Amino acid sequence: MITITDVIKRFDRKVVLDHLNCTIPEGCVYGLVGSNGSGKSTLLRLISGIYRPEGGTITIDGQPVFDNPDVKKRISFVPDELFFLPHTDLRRMEKLYASVFEGFSHERFEALLKDFSLNPKANINTFSKGMRRQAATILALSCRADFILFDETFDGLDPVMRNLVKNLLYREVIERRATVVITSHSLRELEDTCDQLALLHQGGIIFESDVDHLKTSLFKVQVAFEGDYDRTRFEGVDVLNFTKRGSVASMIVRGDRAETEARITAMHPVLFEILPLSLEEVFVYEMGQRGYEFSEVLKQEVQ
Repeated sequence: MITITDVIKRFDRKVVLDHLNCTIPEGCVYGLVGSNGSGKSTLLRLISGIYRPEGGTITIDGQPVFDNPDVKKRISFVPDELFFLPHTDLRRMEKLYASVFEGFSHERFEALLKDFSLNPKANINTFSKGMRRQAATILALSCRADFILFDETFDGLDPVMRNLVKNLLYREVIERRATVVITSHSLRELEDTCDQLALLHQGGIIFESDVDHLKTSLFKVQVAFEGDYDRTRFEGVDVLNFTKRGSVASMIVRGDRAETEARITAMHPVLFEILPLSLEEVFVYEMGQRGYEFSEVLKQEVQ
Protein backbone atom coordinates (compact mmCIF):
# COMPACT_ATOMS: atom_id res chain seq x y z
CA MET A 1 0.00 0.00 0.00
CA ILE A 2 1.21 3.49 -0.86
CA THR A 3 0.53 6.08 1.85
CA ILE A 4 1.03 9.78 1.14
CA THR A 5 0.60 12.11 4.09
CA ASP A 6 0.69 15.94 4.02
CA VAL A 7 3.22 15.98 1.19
CA ILE A 8 4.65 19.31 0.09
CA LYS A 9 6.81 19.79 -3.00
CA ARG A 10 8.20 23.07 -4.30
CA PHE A 11 10.31 24.04 -7.26
CA ASP A 12 12.10 27.28 -6.51
CA ARG A 13 9.30 29.27 -4.85
CA LYS A 14 6.42 27.59 -6.63
CA VAL A 15 4.38 25.12 -4.58
CA VAL A 16 3.44 22.19 -6.83
CA LEU A 17 1.95 19.89 -4.19
CA ASP A 18 0.44 21.42 -1.08
CA HIS A 19 -0.24 19.10 1.90
CA LEU A 20 -1.44 16.32 -0.41
CA ASN A 21 -2.94 13.21 1.19
CA CYS A 22 -3.65 9.95 -0.60
CA THR A 23 -3.79 6.21 0.06
CA ILE A 24 -3.37 3.80 -2.85
CA PRO A 25 -4.39 0.24 -1.92
CA GLU A 26 -2.62 -2.91 -3.00
CA GLY A 27 -3.77 -4.75 -6.12
CA CYS A 28 -5.61 -2.03 -8.03
CA VAL A 29 -5.30 0.28 -11.00
CA TYR A 30 -5.29 3.81 -9.59
CA GLY A 31 -5.76 6.74 -11.98
CA LEU A 32 -4.64 10.32 -11.54
CA VAL A 33 -6.31 12.91 -13.76
CA GLY A 34 -5.71 16.65 -13.92
CA SER A 35 -4.63 19.56 -16.07
CA ASN A 36 -1.08 20.43 -17.05
CA GLY A 37 0.73 21.70 -13.98
CA SER A 38 -1.61 19.99 -11.51
CA GLY A 39 1.22 17.88 -10.07
CA LYS A 40 0.60 14.43 -11.57
CA SER A 41 4.14 13.85 -12.83
CA THR A 42 5.64 15.33 -9.69
CA LEU A 43 3.57 12.98 -7.54
CA LEU A 44 4.77 9.93 -9.50
CA ARG A 45 8.38 11.04 -9.13
CA LEU A 46 7.85 11.41 -5.39
CA ILE A 47 6.26 7.95 -5.12
CA SER A 48 9.15 6.42 -7.06
CA GLY A 49 11.73 8.13 -4.85
CA ILE A 50 13.22 10.36 -7.55
CA TYR A 51 12.20 13.51 -5.67
CA ARG A 52 12.35 14.19 -1.94
CA PRO A 53 9.31 16.03 -0.50
CA GLU A 54 9.90 19.26 1.41
CA GLY A 55 7.25 18.18 3.89
CA GLY A 56 5.15 15.15 4.75
CA THR A 57 5.86 11.47 4.18
CA ILE A 58 5.54 8.86 1.44
CA THR A 59 5.72 5.22 2.47
CA ILE A 60 5.23 1.87 0.75
CA ASP A 61 4.03 -0.83 3.12
CA GLY A 62 5.15 1.38 5.98
CA GLN A 63 8.69 1.97 4.67
CA PRO A 64 9.93 5.37 3.43
CA VAL A 65 10.68 5.48 -0.29
CA PHE A 66 13.31 8.16 -0.72
CA ASP A 67 16.90 6.95 -0.29
CA ASN A 68 15.66 3.40 0.33
CA PRO A 69 17.04 0.97 -2.31
CA ASP A 70 15.13 -2.01 -0.92
CA VAL A 71 11.80 -0.27 -1.53
CA LYS A 72 12.83 1.20 -4.88
CA LYS A 73 13.57 -2.31 -6.20
CA ARG A 74 9.85 -2.96 -5.89
CA ILE A 75 8.96 -0.02 -8.19
CA SER A 76 9.11 0.33 -11.97
CA PHE A 77 8.38 3.74 -13.47
CA VAL A 78 7.66 4.79 -17.06
CA PRO A 79 7.95 8.61 -17.15
CA ASP A 80 6.33 10.94 -19.63
CA GLU A 81 9.74 11.83 -21.07
CA LEU A 82 11.33 8.49 -21.89
CA PHE A 83 15.04 7.80 -21.51
CA PHE A 84 17.16 5.12 -23.19
CA LEU A 85 20.92 4.74 -23.39
CA PRO A 86 22.42 6.45 -26.48
CA HIS A 87 22.56 4.32 -29.63
CA THR A 88 21.07 1.37 -27.79
CA ASP A 89 18.68 -1.45 -28.57
CA LEU A 90 16.24 -3.43 -26.43
CA ARG A 91 18.74 -6.24 -25.84
CA ARG A 92 21.17 -3.82 -24.22
CA MET A 93 18.39 -2.21 -22.20
CA GLU A 94 17.30 -5.69 -21.10
CA LYS A 95 20.76 -6.28 -19.62
CA LEU A 96 20.69 -2.91 -17.87
CA TYR A 97 17.28 -3.48 -16.28
CA ALA A 98 18.19 -7.05 -15.28
CA SER A 99 21.26 -5.70 -13.45
CA VAL A 100 19.08 -3.37 -11.39
CA PHE A 101 15.90 -5.38 -10.78
CA GLU A 102 16.48 -8.72 -9.09
CA GLY A 103 13.07 -9.98 -10.21
CA PHE A 104 13.59 -9.12 -13.88
CA SER A 105 12.10 -11.90 -16.02
CA HIS A 106 13.83 -12.64 -19.31
CA GLU A 107 11.02 -15.04 -20.16
CA ARG A 108 8.47 -12.27 -19.66
CA PHE A 109 10.63 -9.94 -21.75
CA GLU A 110 10.62 -12.39 -24.69
CA ALA A 111 6.86 -12.86 -24.46
CA LEU A 112 6.27 -9.10 -24.48
CA LEU A 113 8.54 -8.64 -27.49
CA LYS A 114 6.22 -10.97 -29.39
CA ASP A 115 3.10 -9.19 -28.10
CA PHE A 116 4.37 -5.82 -29.33
CA SER A 117 6.21 -7.15 -32.41
CA LEU A 118 9.30 -5.03 -31.78
CA ASN A 119 12.75 -5.86 -33.15
CA PRO A 120 15.02 -6.19 -30.08
CA LYS A 121 18.16 -5.49 -32.13
CA ALA A 122 16.91 -2.28 -33.76
CA ASN A 123 18.28 1.08 -32.60
CA ILE A 124 15.64 2.55 -30.26
CA ASN A 125 16.52 6.03 -31.53
CA THR A 126 14.96 5.04 -34.87
CA PHE A 127 11.63 4.12 -33.20
CA SER A 128 8.54 6.28 -33.48
CA LYS A 129 7.07 7.92 -30.38
CA GLY A 130 4.57 5.10 -29.96
CA MET A 131 7.22 2.41 -30.45
CA ARG A 132 9.43 4.03 -27.82
CA ARG A 133 6.48 3.97 -25.43
CA GLN A 134 6.00 0.27 -26.22
CA ALA A 135 9.68 -0.42 -25.56
CA ALA A 136 9.50 1.31 -22.19
CA THR A 137 6.36 -0.68 -21.32
CA ILE A 138 8.08 -3.97 -22.17
CA LEU A 139 11.01 -3.13 -19.88
CA ALA A 140 8.79 -1.93 -17.02
CA LEU A 141 6.56 -5.01 -17.05
CA SER A 142 9.52 -7.39 -17.34
CA CYS A 143 10.78 -6.12 -13.98
CA ARG A 144 7.89 -7.90 -12.25
CA ALA A 145 7.70 -4.98 -9.82
CA ASP A 146 5.08 -4.78 -7.09
CA PHE A 147 4.33 -1.14 -7.94
CA ILE A 148 4.15 -0.01 -11.57
CA LEU A 149 3.90 3.71 -12.35
CA PHE A 150 3.00 5.08 -15.79
CA ASP A 151 3.01 8.80 -16.60
CA GLU A 152 0.70 9.54 -19.57
CA THR A 153 0.32 5.80 -20.09
CA PHE A 154 -1.22 5.78 -23.57
CA ASP A 155 0.58 8.77 -25.10
CA GLY A 156 1.50 7.99 -28.71
CA LEU A 157 -0.15 4.56 -28.77
CA ASP A 158 -2.67 3.61 -31.44
CA PRO A 159 -6.02 2.05 -30.36
CA VAL A 160 -4.75 -1.53 -30.80
CA MET A 161 -1.68 -0.89 -28.64
CA ARG A 162 -3.77 0.95 -26.05
CA ASN A 163 -6.00 -2.09 -25.63
CA LEU A 164 -2.98 -4.37 -25.40
CA VAL A 165 -1.40 -2.25 -22.67
CA LYS A 166 -4.68 -2.13 -20.75
CA ASN A 167 -4.99 -5.91 -20.85
CA LEU A 168 -1.38 -6.35 -19.75
CA LEU A 169 -1.97 -4.05 -16.78
CA TYR A 170 -5.07 -6.03 -15.81
CA ARG A 171 -2.98 -9.21 -15.84
CA GLU A 172 -0.39 -7.64 -13.53
CA VAL A 173 -3.10 -6.78 -11.02
CA ILE A 174 -5.06 -10.03 -11.26
CA GLU A 175 -2.18 -12.51 -11.42
CA ARG A 176 0.40 -10.82 -9.18
CA ARG A 177 -1.63 -8.38 -7.07
CA ALA A 178 0.56 -5.59 -8.42
CA THR A 179 -0.43 -1.98 -7.83
CA VAL A 180 -0.60 0.16 -10.98
CA VAL A 181 -0.70 3.97 -10.86
CA ILE A 182 -1.37 5.78 -14.14
CA THR A 183 -1.89 9.41 -15.13
CA SER A 184 -3.78 11.10 -17.94
CA HIS A 185 -5.41 14.36 -18.91
CA SER A 186 -8.44 12.43 -20.12
CA LEU A 187 -11.09 10.78 -18.00
CA ARG A 188 -12.28 8.87 -21.05
CA GLU A 189 -8.92 7.11 -21.28
CA LEU A 190 -9.09 6.06 -17.64
CA GLU A 191 -12.79 5.25 -17.41
CA ASP A 192 -12.59 1.59 -18.40
CA THR A 193 -9.09 1.00 -16.98
CA CYS A 194 -9.05 2.14 -13.37
CA ASP A 195 -10.51 0.79 -10.15
CA GLN A 196 -10.09 4.15 -8.43
CA LEU A 197 -9.69 7.71 -9.67
CA ALA A 198 -8.35 10.89 -8.12
CA LEU A 199 -8.59 14.43 -9.50
CA LEU A 200 -5.61 16.73 -8.88
CA HIS A 201 -6.03 20.49 -8.88
CA GLN A 202 -3.87 23.30 -7.50
CA GLY A 203 -1.51 20.94 -5.70
CA GLY A 204 -4.02 18.71 -3.99
CA ILE A 205 -6.48 15.90 -4.53
CA ILE A 206 -9.93 17.47 -4.53
CA PHE A 207 -11.86 14.33 -5.40
CA GLU A 208 -11.18 10.61 -5.03
CA SER A 209 -13.52 7.64 -5.41
CA ASP A 210 -14.01 4.05 -6.48
CA VAL A 211 -15.00 4.06 -10.17
CA ASP A 212 -17.80 1.51 -9.83
CA HIS A 213 -19.32 3.47 -6.94
CA LEU A 214 -19.10 6.69 -8.93
CA LYS A 215 -20.90 5.21 -11.91
CA THR A 216 -23.65 3.51 -9.92
CA SER A 217 -24.41 6.18 -7.31
CA LEU A 218 -25.23 8.86 -9.91
CA PHE A 219 -27.58 8.40 -12.85
CA LYS A 220 -29.82 10.36 -15.21
CA VAL A 221 -33.61 10.15 -15.03
CA GLN A 222 -36.02 11.23 -17.74
CA VAL A 223 -39.64 11.42 -16.65
CA ALA A 224 -42.98 12.95 -17.69
CA PHE A 225 -46.40 13.28 -16.05
CA GLU A 226 -49.82 14.37 -17.15
CA GLY A 227 -50.44 17.92 -16.04
CA ASP A 228 -47.98 20.50 -14.75
CA TYR A 229 -45.30 19.68 -12.16
CA ASP A 230 -41.96 20.93 -10.93
CA ARG A 231 -38.96 19.76 -8.88
CA THR A 232 -40.95 19.72 -5.66
CA ARG A 233 -42.85 16.64 -6.87
CA PHE A 234 -39.72 14.52 -6.25
CA GLU A 235 -39.52 14.95 -2.50
CA GLY A 236 -37.39 12.17 -1.04
CA VAL A 237 -35.29 11.83 -4.22
CA ASP A 238 -31.78 13.35 -4.09
CA VAL A 239 -31.98 15.50 -7.23
CA LEU A 240 -28.69 17.26 -8.03
CA ASN A 241 -29.85 18.86 -11.27
CA PHE A 242 -33.35 19.41 -12.68
CA THR A 243 -34.31 20.72 -16.12
CA LYS A 244 -37.72 20.59 -17.81
CA ARG A 245 -38.71 21.06 -21.42
CA GLY A 246 -42.42 20.87 -22.05
CA SER A 247 -43.73 17.92 -20.07
CA VAL A 248 -40.41 16.00 -19.95
CA ALA A 249 -38.00 16.51 -17.08
CA SER A 250 -34.35 15.43 -17.02
CA MET A 251 -32.72 14.95 -13.63
CA ILE A 252 -29.36 13.92 -12.27
CA VAL A 253 -30.05 11.80 -9.20
CA ARG A 254 -27.80 10.45 -6.47
CA GLY A 255 -28.75 7.34 -4.53
CA ASP A 256 -29.83 3.74 -4.81
CA ARG A 257 -31.07 3.08 -8.33
CA ALA A 258 -33.67 0.45 -7.39
CA GLU A 259 -35.09 2.59 -4.61
CA THR A 260 -35.31 5.62 -6.89
CA GLU A 261 -36.99 3.56 -9.60
CA ALA A 262 -39.60 2.25 -7.14
CA ARG A 263 -40.30 5.71 -5.72
CA ILE A 264 -40.82 7.36 -9.12
CA THR A 265 -42.80 4.42 -10.54
CA ALA A 266 -45.25 4.84 -7.64
CA MET A 267 -45.93 8.37 -8.93
CA HIS A 268 -47.43 6.82 -12.13
CA PRO A 269 -45.42 8.70 -14.77
CA VAL A 270 -46.40 8.52 -18.45
CA LEU A 271 -42.69 8.37 -19.39
CA PHE A 272 -39.87 7.08 -17.21
CA GLU A 273 -36.38 5.81 -17.96
CA ILE A 274 -33.03 5.67 -16.13
CA LEU A 275 -29.89 6.30 -18.17
CA PRO A 276 -26.22 5.76 -17.25
CA LEU A 277 -23.80 8.67 -17.01
CA SER A 278 -20.31 8.80 -18.45
CA LEU A 279 -17.52 9.21 -15.93
CA GLU A 280 -16.94 12.73 -17.18
CA GLU A 281 -20.58 13.63 -16.52
CA VAL A 282 -20.30 12.13 -13.03
CA PHE A 283 -17.25 14.28 -12.29
CA VAL A 284 -19.02 17.40 -13.57
CA TYR A 285 -21.84 17.01 -11.06
CA GLU A 286 -19.64 15.82 -8.18
CA MET A 287 -17.34 18.80 -8.67
CA GLY A 288 -20.31 21.12 -8.81
CA GLN A 289 -21.44 19.83 -5.43
CA ARG A 290 -18.01 20.72 -4.05
CA GLY A 291 -18.06 24.24 -5.47
CA TYR A 292 -15.68 23.57 -8.39
CA GLU A 293 -16.36 24.28 -12.04
CA PHE A 294 -15.14 21.10 -13.71
CA SER A 295 -14.31 22.75 -17.03
CA GLU A 296 -12.08 25.21 -15.18
CA VAL A 297 -10.37 22.46 -13.17
CA LEU A 298 -9.39 20.54 -16.30
CA LYS A 299 -8.21 23.46 -18.41
CA GLN A 300 -5.17 22.36 -20.38
CA GLU A 301 -3.12 25.52 -19.93
CA VAL A 302 -0.27 25.45 -17.46
CA GLN A 303 -1.21 27.75 -14.64
